[in-house]
Amino acid sequence: MGIFQKLSMLLRSNINEAIARAENPEKMLNQVLIDMREQLAKAKQEVAVAIADERKLKAQLEDEQKLAADWEHRAMLAVREGRDDLAKQALVRQQEHAERAVALAEPWQKQAYETERLKESLRQLSDKIEEAKRKRNLLVAKQKRAQAQKRIHETMAGLNDRSAFEVFDRMAEKIEESERRAIAAAEVSETLTGDSLEQQFAALKPAEESVEFRLMQLKEKMGLPAGSTGARAALPGGTQASTAPAPKQVGPGTPQEAGLVREAEIEDEG
Repeated sequence: MGIFQKLSMLLRSNINEAIARAENPEKMLNQVLIDMREQLAKAKQEVAVAIADERKLKAQLEDEQKLAADWEHRAMLAVREGRDDLAKQALVRQQEHAERAVALAEPWQKQAYETERLKESLRQLSDKIEEAKRKRNLLVAKQKRAQAQKRIHETMAGLNDRSAFEVFDRMAEKIEESERRAIAAAEVSETLTGDSLEQQFAALKPAEESVEFRLMQLKEKMGLPAGSTGARAALPGGTQASTAPAPKQVGPGTPQEAGLVREAEIEDEG
């Protein structure tokens, strides 16, 4: 089982455990992210070991190839010097190093391929962890919203219970009854205390808010005499209202006055 398969199984088990417990989703998500980062650090170490092995194989391969080239060069030098015996020994050594190089080439290529695959997997895992970190806040916000909706639902369900409203109504009625009793007690106390004669005379005084008082204020506002009663009196702003023709006055010397005097004389004679 590869390291990333083990890591994937561990992460799934941690997430499933967090979902199953669900005591504190935010805390659980934070812990999962911590576990992810710890496992990512271990995965980096394993990938680093793989890279080191690949580079070691590559170095060994390059060394064998270099040695093979060196012994070939020596064989050529021996041939130029007329030392075929040395040239043969050099070619044997060159052949040995060349065979080792060939033997190392295949495992190095496999190790190099596996190392690149692990490095790519490590990058993908790192990206997924970063994405999980970004989603954490969204998941926490969704959880809090769900909890708030649950509390609202429970509150509304409690409000549907008529017993709470009935208790409220009874308390309101009780308070209003207490207020009425307090007002009545104050009226009784006011009636039974003080000078009754003073209270009777005070009751005879006209209230300032009576109709007569307000009528007088209205006339003063309109610029009319307080005792005027005609609707055709002078209006504010200098406008004169039309007046009805005044009745004729009975003055001295008129036939009416003569008749009245005569009647008075007759009554005196009688």
